Amino acid sequence: MPIRVLFSRFRSRLFPLTLLGLLLVVSQALAQAVPQPQTLIPASPQIAAKSWILLDADSGRVLAEHNADERLPPASLTKLMTAYLVERELNRGNISLDDTVRVSENAWRTGGSKMFIEVNTEVSIRDLLYGIIIQSGNDASVAVAEHLAGGEAPFADMMNQHASRLGLSNTQFVNATGLPHPEHYSTARDLALLSQYIIDDYPEHYAIYAEKYFTYNDIRQPNRNRLLWRDPTVDGLKTGHTDEAGYCLVASAERDGMRLISVVMGTSSEEARAQETQKLLSYGFRYYETLELYEQGAVLNTPRIWGGEKDELRVGVDRDVAMTLPRARNQELSARLDLRPDLTAPISLGDRVGTLEVRLGDEIVGEQPLVALESIEEGGLFKRLFDQVRRFFSSLLSGWF
Repeated sequence: MPIRVLFSRFRSRLFPLTLLGLLLVVSQALAQAVPQPQTLIPASPQIAAKSWILLDADSGRVLAEHNADERLPPASLTKLMTAYLVERELNRGNISLDDTVRVSENAWRTGGSKMFIEVNTEVSIRDLLYGIIIQSGNDASVAVAEHLAGGEAPFADMMNQHASRLGLSNTQFVNATGLPHPEHYSTARDLALLSQYIIDDYPEHYAIYAEKYFTYNDIRQPNRNRLLWRDPTVDGLKTGHTDEAGYCLVASAERDGMRLISVVMGTSSEEARAQETQKLLSYGFRYYETLELYEQGAVLNTPRIWGGEKDELRVGVDRDVAMTLPRARNQELSARLDLRPDLTAPISLGDRVGTLEVRLGDEIVGEQPLVALESIEEGGLFKRLFDQVRRFFSSLLSGWF
């Protein structure tokens, strides 16, 4: 067979194979060059409320909001602060759950929702706390205000002092109940922050917020938070309603270790506040996840320290570090430690020595102080002099020593 014919047949078979190989190489190159799509996060749902917010309870990241800083009447959401102060006094040992409170005529006569305590009877702090949280008792709220502060006005002053301490910058209380008053207001953001403190500061009392019923004086009343019956992951917190405020709800739910807090204010009905809250919670859990990055006290670095009893300092964070991010993007997380240069003894436990910076891709999504996890005293005279010499040569020789 002529060589030319043989080559022609060989070429006819070789060309499709060569073309196929070339196409495979090109397709692989294109696959590498074209960026892979990120997790798409849709716009937050349309919520039929005057004001609302959704945040992660651990990281504090706001996932969605609308008019979250608008000052509105909070109605019985006020009782979140009333209950918080009772829990604080319990925690500090100033009162106990078994202490009793004598019910005044003023407390007994308070209008609105009631626990149905009777004048001149003795009621335990435990029952009053349940009555405030579950039954939304205005009479119970006034009774504890009088017991803790001598009256509702001085108790409201205490509420405002703690609102300031907690950073609730758009909140002012005039009473312990939430009954309407033109100078009594709060915001969705402030109420979400307050809920964070309730959950974090006094977890031993938080289970009360998930109770569906409470019976006092042979009167059984349900918790007005309908989501406690509909969603087993919801475990709090408080409803509110007046004509001025509309129907309000602060809710919290936990799924797979992720806790969300939602606030809706000014909805049109009991059913609406439950449905709108469910929309927010479903959105947050579906499209976001919270990762625990570092535990409180974890050693993140051991930088050189000069002039101390020891040569290295254990550095870390003084609180748990969590980040909330769109689902399936955890591979894009990175952390950077920005430490103060030339750390010198003495250094005390808890002193800030730098910053932990967390990025999601190119975006900074969180910063946390880096602190000393131990105290290091000055070394002896010889140690300090020796370190001065070493530091001098270290700076000259770009860290050889």
